[in-house]
Amino acid sequence: MENIVAIYNRLSEEDRDKLSKEDESRSIQNQKSMLITYAMNQGWDIYNIYSDDDYRGSDRSRPAFNQLLKDAEARKFNIVLCKSQARFTRELEMVEKIIHGQFIEWGIRFVGYADNADTANKGNKKSRQINGLVNEWYLEDLSDNIKTVLTDHRKKGMHIGSFALYGYMKDPEQKGHLIIDPEAAVVVQEVFSLYASGMGRTAIARLLNDRGIPNPTEYKRQKGLRYKGTTKKYGTLWKYFAITDMLSNEMYIGNMVQGKYENRSYKSKHSKPVPRERWIIVQGTHDPIISRELWDKVQQRMKERSKPMCNGQLGTFAGKVRCMYCGYTMASCKSREYHYLKCTSMHYSNSSCRGAFIAQRFLERAVLLELNNIIGKYFDETSAEARITLSRNIESKRKELQKECNIYQSKISDLKKAIQNMYIDKARGIISEVEYFEFKASFNDDIVVYQNRIDEAKQQLLLIEQQLQCNRSKKDILEEYRNIQKLDRSIMDKLVDYIEVGRCENKQHKNDLPPIVIHWKF
Repeated sequence: MENIVAIYNRLSEEDRDKLSKEDESRSIQNQKSMLITYAMNQGWDIYNIYSDDDYRGSDRSRPAFNQLLKDAEARKFNIVLCKSQARFTRELEMVEKIIHGQFIEWGIRFVGYADNADTANKGNKKSRQINGLVNEWYLEDLSDNIKTVLTDHRKKGMHIGSFALYGYMKDPEQKGHLIIDPEAAVVVQEVFSLYASGMGRTAIARLLNDRGIPNPTEYKRQKGLRYKGTTKKYGTLWKYFAITDMLSNEMYIGNMVQGKYENRSYKSKHSKPVPRERWIIVQGTHDPIISRELWDKVQQRMKERSKPMCNGQLGTFAGKVRCMYCGYTMASCKSREYHYLKCTSMHYSNSSCRGAFIAQRFLERAVLLELNNIIGKYFDETSAEARITLSRNIESKRKELQKECNIYQSKISDLKKAIQNMYIDKARGIISEVEYFEFKASFNDDIVVYQNRIDEAKQQLLLIEQQLQCNRSKKDILEEYRNIQKLDRSIMDKLVDYIEVGRCENKQHKNDLPPIVIHWKF
């Protein structure tokens, strides 16, 4: 095959310069021009130019990136040209998997123009791996720094979300502050009042739907406000879970509640729930929609409405299982000595739910199977080796940061001694007073810089300790439930946030299971 090249461009986080979202960035244009010229000078034929604009180097869902991989597997070209390895990916795992794995298997040469990465040159594989490791550290440090800033804003009571809670709007005059949306606030007040007066959550949802009141997602869409998800996913009708979430959200009494979910890692977009004791709650940050008296009344009634089993205890899955199609909490029923869970929303008007259904014994079997699989993978030899390697890397980074702190602290001590010595020199007439103050000001500026670096390093040390503690907590939890054979309510409360269940279509066997998605807390 002749030398046929695919050019890949990506706009990095640090060099966005677009005039609008529709404009292709000048950075992309510059990359294209440079790489086209390089390819022509090498005598390579250009198969296609792939460009991803506004995507991070750790984002594996980049459309052009994934199309390039498909075309590479189909052997449509034999060279991939990028400005640098970091433009292709910043993850060491992807460097090894794709550049040093799949590309080699497919007979494709990878070339990074700016950093001299070239798989045709066997001698620079180690440098490519080092570049991958450096890029990995860059992503991790960037993620840690962003988390630190966001946590600080949360602790100050600033709203940092992209979307304001239904009933509120972002204050155009003050960043991070919420103001009441009068139209939506009326609906919120009515929901709380109806529930406090004795109406059930399903009945409230049905009442709002019958009156044509749009649910929060549809309301924001109609008003041209930013909102999470799509109306295609969430529909335009009020659902049981939306009423439940509203009635239990203390944002409505003026308290800022944030940090309820966190990403599993900087590489993942998937979030996991955070235990309530770790939520960041700041009281009195904005005007309340609901009075404290009404709030307390609603919370008491919700507590009383929790349905225990006949032995006075909550059932294993009570309140934990939701319909995959409409989000309603599935109800328990019994037939021929067996317990089942089913969605009852399909019996209500305006419902298009397909009706999720599962036997509790089958659901328990599925949860146990997935839990034991997770625990097994975590403790197998390969995973153990990976955890040991990760712990060593973290420990190495901690020592490096501690060493950095000590170096800068030593420099600060030297500068302070230098200032003292200069004062003596000034008193002896060795240097003039003007020179003394000039040197002192310069040294004090250096001290401030070094102290800032110490503070940054200490903040990273704190984050590392938190990460280690999180890893230890996960290990302790999984160790506790190793080889578990039966579920109970305490296990569900500790390990499971909620479970989504669908309906089994085209059932071939009586033991066939419907779709099940388990949202774990760890």
